Amino acid sequence: VQLQASGGGLVQPGGSLRLSCAASGTIFSINVMGWYRQALGKQRELVASITSGGVTNYADSVKGRFTISRDKTKNTVYLQMSSLNPEDTAVYLCAADVFDRVVITKHWGRGTLVTVSS
Repeated sequence: VQLQASGGGLVQPGGSLRLSCAASGTIFSINVMGWYRQALGKQRELVASITSGGVTNYADSVKGRFTISRDKTKNTVYLQMSSLNPEDTAVYLCAADVFDRVVITKHWGRGTLVTVSS
């Protein structure tokens, strides 16, 4: 299974970005898909997640600013980020809990860099 993330880049404070992450490979179903981030010198943290049933969960620091969604037909998860601030600067990684009819395995994408700076 491969996860391909895209959409990162440089944005000014107060701006918006939309990240996408598409899963491909041997996939029977995907339970939870999520976005994590890791800033320089900090631990990786969960930003947002969404279950196959559409239940979402957000880190307190992004509530009201970020929105996670997914297209189950495309095995793709999105992260719409608004009102970005410099503290949001990090490498954003997507993850998916994939069921291949035998086991559920957590797969990670390679990450996409988001830089918020004027």
